[in-house]
Amino acid sequence: MHPLDLPFSRAAHDRAAHRRAEPDLVAALRDDPTTGVLVVHRGRLAVVGHEAPRAALLPAAGLPDGLWLFLGESDGAAHLALVLPETDDPPPPAGAQSWAGLRDVAQGQVDALAAGDLAARLVHGLAVEAVALAGWHATHRRCGRCGEPTAVVQAGWARHCPVDARETYPRTDPAVIMAVVDDADRLLLGHAATWPEGRFSTLAGFVEAGEGLEDTVRREVAEETGVVVGTAPGDVVYRGSQAWPFPASLMLGFRARAVGTAVQTDDEEVTEARWFTRAELAAAASAGEVSLPGRHSIARALIEEWYGEGLPGSW
Repeated sequence: MHPLDLPFSRAAHDRAAHRRAEPDLVAALRDDPTTGVLVVHRGRLAVVGHEAPRAALLPAAGLPDGLWLFLGESDGAAHLALVLPETDDPPPPAGAQSWAGLRDVAQGQVDALAAGDLAARLVHGLAVEAVALAGWHATHRRCGRCGEPTAVVQAGWARHCPVDARETYPRTDPAVIMAVVDDADRLLLGHAATWPEGRFSTLAGFVEAGEGLEDTVRREVAEETGVVVGTAPGDVVYRGSQAWPFPASLMLGFRARAVGTAVQTDDEEVTEARWFTRAELAAAASAGEVSLPGRHSIARALIEEWYGEGLPGSW
C-alpha cells in the first residue's frame, strides 16, 4: 500500500529551526518587504476567497501589534505569523477578505492541493503550523511549575520562566485513528455520542502514558465497540500521519484487522457502530443516510483507501 496523501501533511516550506535563536530575528523580518505574514485571531485565519478560502500571505507593513512567530522560509523569503489579541474583535487586515477556521480552509483547498498547486501547498502548510503554534501560546502563558508569567523566546518557539529559568516548548498529543476491517473485508465505523444522526467515522483515541501505538489501537477499538483487534504481525499497520491542531493533536493512521465482529458500544463516547460492505457504504452515503468525514481529514483518507476510490457526501 502506498502512503496516504493527506492535505494537512503537505508542507512545502523549511521551518529553518536553526534561525530561531538569531537576535532580533522577528524584528528584522518584519522590516523585510519580502516577508509573508499569516494573521491568526482566536484560531481563525485571515483569508482570501469565499467558496474556497485560502490563508492570506500578507506583507508585514501596516499590520497591527500582536504576538509575532517565525514559521520558516521558502525560496529565499521568510514567513511569520501574527497572532492578534483574543480580547479584540478586529476586521480582517488589509489584503484579506474575511476570517475562516482551519477546517474550512483545508476543505476549500482540497482540490488545489490534490492537483499539486505548489502555492496552495506552501500557504496551507504555513497555516497549519501557525494555528498550532498560536494555540499553544494561548494556553501556556504561565509557568507550569511556579505559575509565573512566561516570556516568548526563540522567535516564538519557546517560553521562558524568569523565576526558575525553565524553558517550555510546544508539545503535541499523539492520537491513533484506524480503519478496522474484518475477514470479510467489511469496514467498522462509529457514531459518536455528540454527533448528529447519521454521522459516522473511523474510530480514534489518544495514546495513554507508557503505551505503544499498536496497543492504543487495540485498546480504543475494544473500549468503544467491544471488537477485538488481532495481535499477529500485520494486524495493525501504520498508514500515515496528519497534524490536527484542534488544539494540539497528531493523528496517526492505521489499518487494523478484527478477529471478531460482535459489537458492544460503550454508549459514552460511541453510541453506535456498524460494519459496512463497500456496496452498503456507497449506497448509504449516496442516499444521505450516512454522512462521512470531510475530504481534508485522515479519517476520510482511511475510509476511501479501503473503499478503493472517492465516496459521496461529507460533514
